[in-house]
Amino acid sequence: MAKIEDRETRKRKRGIRRSRKTHIVSLSSEHRQSGRLLEHNEDETSTASVSKVARSNSSKPSNFLEKMRARLSGGHFRMINEKLYTCTGNEALCYFKNDRSLFDMYHAGYQEQMSHWPEQPINIIIKWLKERSPSLVVADFGCGDARLAKKVDNKVFSIDLVSSEPSVIACDMANTPLDSSSIDVAVFCLSLMGTNFPRYLHEAHRVLKHGGWLLIAEVKSRFDPNSGGADPKSFSKAVCDLGFTPFSKDFSNKMFILLYFKKKENQCSGVKKIEWPRLKPCLYKRR
Repeated sequence: MAKIEDRETRKRKRGIRRSRKTHIVSLSSEHRQSGRLLEHNEDETSTASVSKVARSNSSKPSNFLEKMRARLSGGHFRMINEKLYTCTGNEALCYFKNDRSLFDMYHAGYQEQMSHWPEQPINIIIKWLKERSPSLVVADFGCGDARLAKKVDNKVFSIDLVSSEPSVIACDMANTPLDSSSIDVAVFCLSLMGTNFPRYLHEAHRVLKHGGWLLIAEVKSRFDPNSGGADPKSFSKAVCDLGFTPFSKDFSNKMFILLYFKKKENQCSGVKKIEWPRLKPCLYKRR
């Protein structure tokens, strides 16, 4: 009996040892598998991190290039803007004829500058016209994108240095193809830019009918004597000496002024020398 028990005891012990070995092998296999999963997860995490960094780095050059383009575009606008304020209308006409893209570049910069203004003078002029007869014929001197013509029912002659629209007349504003005494309203909205701006107003006087309107919107700083601008009274006197009567003025906006004149019904035929004040250039600072 003792021998039989010993055999059974030895069998049980061998079975326990085999079970332990199997368990150990199983654990070892699980550990190896776990290790491979851990390595795989680490690789995925590492790859994701590298990918994220790569995306971040790839976006940085894009943002940098966009900023550089905006800076270059702004620089070109300021250069062209200064040119227009410091040359004659005919010189500006030749300047844009040599490179049409300069005109497009200027007006893109102009629109960007206008986007910072709480109110735009062209919208006030549009409202003014809509409150009057649509039969009034309008000449928009320095029309830009011809917004005035698009927003009112009136017949509008849109005039600028370059024809940005099929309807725009490209010419020097001092010498337009419009007939004398053919216009009811002449508009200058931020467009008295050339050094020979009095010639533009002479041309407006020529094409206006007797009793016709002259509307001028200009940057307020150009009419601030305390900062080197013209005296508004001196400017108004010069316009009146040209053959206009002052009707009203609006200095309420912090960015621009509005002046309303009417062409005199009867004017003396004698030639009178007019003392025009200097309008300082409106130069935009780098943002």
